[in-house]
Amino acid sequence: MTSTILVTGGTGTLGQLFVPRLREAGCKDIRVLTRGSHQDRDGVRFVTGDLAKGQGLDAAVEGATTIVHCASASKGDAEATRNLMQAASRSGGSPHLVYTSIVGVDLVTFGYFGTKLASEGVVADSGLPWTMLRITQFYDLLLKGAQKVAKMPLAPIPSGFRVQPVDPDEVAARLVELTLGEPAGRVPDMAGPRATDAVELIREYMRITNRRRKVMPVWMPGLGKIRAGGLMVPEGDLSPEHQGKGTWEEFLHKKLKSA
Repeated sequence: MTSTILVTGGTGTLGQLFVPRLREAGCKDIRVLTRGSHQDRDGVRFVTGDLAKGQGLDAAVEGATTIVHCASASKGDAEATRNLMQAASRSGGSPHLVYTSIVGVDLVTFGYFGTKLASEGVVADSGLPWTMLRITQFYDLLLKGAQKVAKMPLAPIPSGFRVQPVDPDEVAARLVELTLGEPAGRVPDMAGPRATDAVELIREYMRITNRRRKVMPVWMPGLGKIRAGGLMVPEGDLSPEHQGKGTWEEFLHKKLKSA
């Protein structure tokens, strides 16, 4: 394939799975935008730039036919996305923008979720062709939380924090399909195989890792929309072809085996 693909966040949780899959799909001209310098490897060229400051972006997007925006930040995300979109618009071409967001950001709008919603608007208003995929929480994020609370004598977890997490490797595979396809606007959301809550997931982690920690559900204010399923794809809207198959237990065993 002769198209040039620029990936932001290519060294992150999703990006480090997505970029090798692009290579496996036959993509030969892949750039990864990073803030620090990296040696090119495995046919991937690393370019230096800063999304938040808008530095190095014109050179990074030059000649790119597709831009996959996986980078994200808890603060300033919308401005960083705007900087990237403006650089893409200045490039003289009309690159296909592929953006990953979070399921439910139009319902659960506080904090990081609100930032992602604002970034969605920046992409949609960019004037460039785009594809947007909303996904549920990654297993990796829950694993980090589980490892943190496992160090405590008592593990307090928000009660009723309903989630339907997904294996990021399956998301990477879906993202390759969208990247190599035509711009499609907002595509069907993607979620994991099981609707559950954080308390149950943490308990399973404790059981599988043989930790004798008591998991204590704690009611927290301000989470009403999450308890109502705001971060999950409504059952009738989730088609089997867009639902991950890998389970939390399978993910944990895979991670523990490789640790």
